[in-house]
Formats: sequence, C-alpha cells, structure tokens
Amino acid sequence: MEFADDPRNPDWRRVLKENAEAGFTGIELGPVGYMPEDPAVLTEALAEYNQELIGGVIFRAFHDPDAWEDVMDGSIRTCKALAAHGATRLVIIDSISPRRAPTAGRADEAEQMDKAEWAAYRDRIAQIAKMGTEDYGLTVGIHAHAAGFMDFEPELERLLDEVDEKILGICFDTGHHSYAGFDPVAFIKKHMSRINYLHFKDIDPKVKADVIANRTGFYDACGQGIFCNLGDGDVDFPAVRQLLLDSAFDGWCTVEQDCDPAGDTSPIDDARLNRAYLQSIGF
Repeated sequence: MEFADDPRNPDWRRVLKENAEAGFTGIELGPVGYMPEDPAVLTEALAEYNQELIGGVIFRAFHDPDAWEDVMDGSIRTCKALAAHGATRLVIIDSISPRRAPTAGRADEAEQMDKAEWAAYRDRIAQIAKMGTEDYGLTVGIHAHAAGFMDFEPELERLLDEVDEKILGICFDTGHHSYAGFDPVAFIKKHMSRINYLHFKDIDPKVKADVIANRTGFYDACGQGIFCNLGDGDVDFPAVRQLLLDSAFDGWCTVEQDCDPAGDTSPIDDARLNRAYLQSIGF
C-alpha cells in the first residue's frame, strides 16, 4: 500500500496478525497515518503479534517543488514514528509521476529532468536524508521505484555520486531494478558497501516483456501481475543470498509484492508462499 487513506487498505491490525501468521517477525510502518501514530497504541499491538517495527517509507513527490510541504509533513511524521519505536531504517522514494508512469521500464523513452530541475530534486532528497540521519539517528536509504524520477540505474548512480554517503545509502529493491531493465545481482555486487537495507520483490518475465512491448503504463502493469511471488520471476534470489553472505550483510530484508488490491490473490497466501520460498533457499 502507498497511501494511508486508500479505502482499499486492509485493517492495520489484520496486517500485523497475518504477517505474524505467515511467519514474519518484522514489519514496516506503511504510509504514515496508516498505523496509529500514538506510540503507546502501536507498541501494544506490535507486542501482541510479536512484530518488530524495522523501518518506514517516505513515499512522496520529491520531483514536484510545489509538493514540498507535503514531503516535509510525511518525512517528519515518519521519522518521529520510527524513532519512537526504535526502528532504524528510513526509506526515501520519489512517488509516481504522471510524467514518468507511461514509460515505466523503458529508460530510453523516459522524460529527463533538466540540469536545474535535477539539482533542486537532488537537494530535496539530500535535505530529508540529512534530517533523518542527524536529527533522528536513522539509517537512510534511497529506493529506486518504477514510474518516478528515481527509477533507472543511471539516475540512482548519479544521485549516489552527488550525495554524501554519510547521510544516504541504498534501500535496494530487487524487483523495481529488474522492472527498470537492469540486473539486480550486478548492481548489488557493485554497490554492496552502500546498501543498508533490501526490499525483496520479484518480476514476472512474461508480463514484463508484454508491458514493455505494448508500452503499458505502470498502474496497468501492476494490474496485469508484473510483481509475482518470490521465486516465480526473473530475480536470481540464490545469487542475491550468496552476495549477502559474502559481504557479511547483517540487516533486514523486507518482502514486498505490489499487486492490485482488487485482484484474485490473497495477501496472506502470497506472504506464506514467499516465506516458504526464502526458507527453501536458505534465508
């Protein structure tokens, strides 16, 4: 889920309960405002379902200078919520842009920012990363996301080159990297030292080929099932596991599956299958 007020969202207690039933012990905050912002209420529920709050995502329009007040609101509230529960991972995602959604997965067609727009965009991301790191003691990672302006590998690497690694690392999403048309394993191998958190997500290669060939936009691609269960797609998770072992990675990896909330599959069934797959390959 990406928006706290989406009427299709399940009850937050149900999410905690089903996450536990699927065999997971940690969970993200979700969009700020979805789970209770009263620390006492959420602390009690986390304990009831034996869940650890591990991080949260700021999913706001960093690409839009007119949305800065909204970006700041989401950022401050998310940082406060994480700090209140001892969570350590803050993830920055540039939300979906109407200028980018039609060309998700097609780097050669995607609109690019001009020099001045990019500089202002980079500085907004850096300001929030600095706030999260220095004011709240969080470990901050940038997350590339389909249909935003931080989507394709060259954009991500450009940002990493221009923002101090002391305030900004990488929350690496295996599925979004594949959707963008790049190799997740190669990227992890190259940038492991800066990756501080991972989102495990898989991509159905057939759906990906179809949506690229048909120039399908991001939302329709989600509805067609481009994000599949772990192990059913084109991400080489055994190779990812080996890279994490080789680098002695000692952090969290969160399982995600972007899907149509009106679709046929049950989130808890998918969560159980994803947990079973990870266990089958040694996670």
